[in-house]
Amino acid sequence: MFADRAKIYVRSGKGGDGHVSFRREKYVPNGGPDGGDGGDGGSVIVEIDEGLNTLTDFRHIRKYCAEHGEQGGKRNCRGKNGKDIVIKVPEGTVLKEEESGKIIADMSGENRRIVLLTGGKGGNGNQHYATSTMQAPKYAQPGQPAKELNILMELKVIADVGLVGYPNVGKSTLLSRVTNARPKVANYHFTTLNPHLGVVDLEGGGFVIADIPGLIEGASEGVGLGHEFLRHIERTRVIIHMVDAAGTEGRNPIEDIYTINKELEAYNVDIAHRPQVIAANKIDAIYEGTEDPIAALKAEFEPKGIKVFPISGVTGQGLNELLYAVKGMLDEIDEPPIVFESEINPDEMFVSGNEPFEVYYDEEENEYVVEGPRIEKMLGYTNLDSEKGFAFFQRFMKENEILDKLEALDIKEGDTVRMYGLKFDYYK
Repeated sequence: MFADRAKIYVRSGKGGDGHVSFRREKYVPNGGPDGGDGGDGGSVIVEIDEGLNTLTDFRHIRKYCAEHGEQGGKRNCRGKNGKDIVIKVPEGTVLKEEESGKIIADMSGENRRIVLLTGGKGGNGNQHYATSTMQAPKYAQPGQPAKELNILMELKVIADVGLVGYPNVGKSTLLSRVTNARPKVANYHFTTLNPHLGVVDLEGGGFVIADIPGLIEGASEGVGLGHEFLRHIERTRVIIHMVDAAGTEGRNPIEDIYTINKELEAYNVDIAHRPQVIAANKIDAIYEGTEDPIAALKAEFEPKGIKVFPISGVTGQGLNELLYAVKGMLDEIDEPPIVFESEINPDEMFVSGNEPFEVYYDEEENEYVVEGPRIEKMLGYTNLDSEKGFAFFQRFMKENEILDKLEALDIKEGDTVRMYGLKFDYYK
């Protein structure tokens, strides 16, 4: 079965934590801090592989994780960076964030390789936090956390021309005759379960044509795998609408065209208004003496600007006229291939407040101390004199587990907590 949709879980690498250590050398009794920085986590990268044409692999392997960065070491030793993970996809794959359904990237056109999630930055070692007043910092910066996402992948076939029509009207036969594609052809409905791409070579340049699987009434509502197939037509610039002009299965070709155009419009109005031509197939099976179906098709659609080309996929009659007419239409459309715009940047979904802090008991002063860059920054933008500011301060203490750390040090009610010159009495 052709796989044109998949869901995967991706995770970048966590940044390695900065290290806390101090120089301990002979003849250097009071060595300064020398904790090294943590390594950066690996990133998640997506790139196009020209050799792929389905998303089948993602049905078997659904989890893709980059390596974590290593922790920093003593003597200013930096941790090793985590390895990136590269996910290879076929051209035309659209990546969406599962929860919102928003497009992250369309792997088409110039988007050959993107960084989906950057790895977490490694944390600074304690050597970075030494100041004139804090010469022996006992804290280091933790590495930034890993980022994780559930990704929906949709393959939207990239072709200049979409070949649509009811099942069994001869689309596969036409494609095998005019291109290098070799679809299986059999006399069954829904023979084609996956879009076949083929290149039509003509003098002065060719074009790519996709045989979109048979559409039926109700396709825009998902009937008969309709949604699965309709997405492949979204990038096409011209539509060849093929009908069984001979009515070998008892259907009316004019009604078929109106029915499928209605389905296209229900799915996407823009698609329904793209240039169309009608390929009236199986003219070799039209018998003399019957009403002329080609004349009826032309009378119905050519006044509306839709040209009708009588053809036979079996004998090859009329194929050159059809193909050169389509090539002329493509030449007149001065538009680049459709590439879906990005709607969301996954990296912006993650905000990391990973400045370090430490909580300890100062025996000399008989006080509990909370200090570090994260605390200093919080106090810098918080007005503790206002009720709102103090409520934020209390929430900050709770959410950053500072209260838990104080209780782990056996703090009692009425004990003093010191933060950069400010002193508070502790009460539950």
